[in-house]
Amino acid sequence: MTLHLPDAHGALRAYEPRTEPLPALRATPGSAFTSRTVFSAAHVVADPYADIGPDGPAAVDWDATLAFRRHLWSHGLGVAEAMDTAQRGMGLDWATAAELIRRSAAEARATGGRIACGVGTDQLTTTTATLAEVRSAYEEQLAVVEESGAQAILMASRALAATAQGPDDYLEVYGHLLRQAAEPVILHWLGPMFDPALEGYWGSSDLDTATDTFLEVIAAHPDKVDGIKVSLLDARREVDLRRRLPQGVRCYTGDDFNYPELIAGDDQGFSHALLGIFDPLGPLAAEAVRVLDTGDTDGFRALLDPTVELSRHLFQAPTRYYKTGVVFLAWLAGHQSHFTMVGGLQSARSLPHLARAYELADGLGLFPDPKLAEERMRNLLSLYGVNQ
Repeated sequence: MTLHLPDAHGALRAYEPRTEPLPALRATPGSAFTSRTVFSAAHVVADPYADIGPDGPAAVDWDATLAFRRHLWSHGLGVAEAMDTAQRGMGLDWATAAELIRRSAAEARATGGRIACGVGTDQLTTTTATLAEVRSAYEEQLAVVEESGAQAILMASRALAATAQGPDDYLEVYGHLLRQAAEPVILHWLGPMFDPALEGYWGSSDLDTATDTFLEVIAAHPDKVDGIKVSLLDARREVDLRRRLPQGVRCYTGDDFNYPELIAGDDQGFSHALLGIFDPLGPLAAEAVRVLDTGDTDGFRALLDPTVELSRHLFQAPTRYYKTGVVFLAWLAGHQSHFTMVGGLQSARSLPHLARAYELADGLGLFPDPKLAEERMRNLLSLYGVNQ
């Protein structure tokens, strides 16, 4: 049946939903990946019955949240837990994030899934923290992740960005953390398009200068850095950066605009992946990487290149609200029974934005049950007063 979807100009356009999912989604998960290490950052599922306001502590539906992680693991993807996609600093408080880390790490042990977890400083509620307080906050979170048995991802810190006086403060804080880390960590450079409070990270708004400081941190402790996750949405800069990494330090692309070409790589190297867009693309992304494992780069690109338009739509400015589209697609795909988010973030994108996300995802065949997705989209449109 035809759906009438609203556009940004207030007009309705007719859309004929698919009746079958993409054949690649029916593929039976196979062996572990051999050519790339791939993590999907995973969203959290809110408890829709919790009687709390947007400023209250997060209320998580643990059963649905962990079930989604099992879905990702079942396709061979690693899970990047308690990251930006899980609404760290945008609805997910540290107390709940710590519980999420412990629960997901236990689930990973039980299922044999790979997991890495975000370490930040978001338990600090003041904007005037000292460097010592920033270090202490990082240490507290690092201890939680290491005690859970997960790999640590040292996330960019709003508190450090506000406190640091220059590159030397970043070198001191990160050097301190890397010296005490029990196992090699992933360093995460999240650009200000994802979080405006991170403008000038690594001590400079000039990205060339910031890159030099970032590389200085790595060069001082290469044995403690498994890899770096770069989320700057600049493919050229990522390629230049990965070519300057010490031997053995991986580059995990976090570029949700250019991921197919960065993962495919060139004759001088490639990026592994740690991506928020692989939350809705999970099965398809896994199938694409398995094709790449055979050496078929063209086949890999044929599967992933068509998804870029959807990803660029979800991550369009203001980019930090991409989580709304990710959870919306999880609801349409049947991974959860509702479109409610912690912090009320389901209101962060417009109906035309969501309608286009549905259209693009359905056109790609991403929904395991296209009829269910159509019915849910129809109900949402009726809720907004769009007559069908």
